[in-house]
Amino acid sequence: MSTGKIQFAELDGTFILKFIGEIRLTLCSALDDTIDRIFSSSNFSSIVIDLTESRSVDSTTLGMLAKLSILSRQKVGLLPTLVTVHPDITRLLHSMGFDQVFNIVDSPLPCLDCLSDLPSQDQSEEVVRATVLEAHRILMGLNESNREAFQDLVNALERS
Repeated sequence: MSTGKIQFAELDGTFILKFIGEIRLTLCSALDDTIDRIFSSSNFSSIVIDLTESRSVDSTTLGMLAKLSILSRQKVGLLPTLVTVHPDITRLLHSMGFDQVFNIVDSPLPCLDCLSDLPSQDQSEEVVRATVLEAHRILMGLNESNREAFQDLVNALERS
């Protein structure tokens, strides 16, 4: 069971996602639904992802974040902002090429009382497999290092 959660808020067209604890695959269905909700909003202007209280972020979650960045650039032509204060998470983001698709900053956001938890979702094995596959394909598209790192996983998921 995941020991993390994702909180969400919208303030005048700025969407905020706050990741707390260990963010894993089990939270990705709710994250994917929230990404869809964000980009179907008529007043979308920017997005901030706060990782200041995250202990770890798995590769499926990273793929969903890369998807979010791609959609943000397509919709408003802006890179989303990622806030991180932990050196290990910052290194991971840079190694995945996120400095090319996000504005990465180390200034924590003020605590927002308006954040609410994303709901948990039970998904079928097929839906989870499709989410994991999509996330890793997106990561592979960011750079050659990611392509090499995730090719075997993607091939295995495509075969199953």
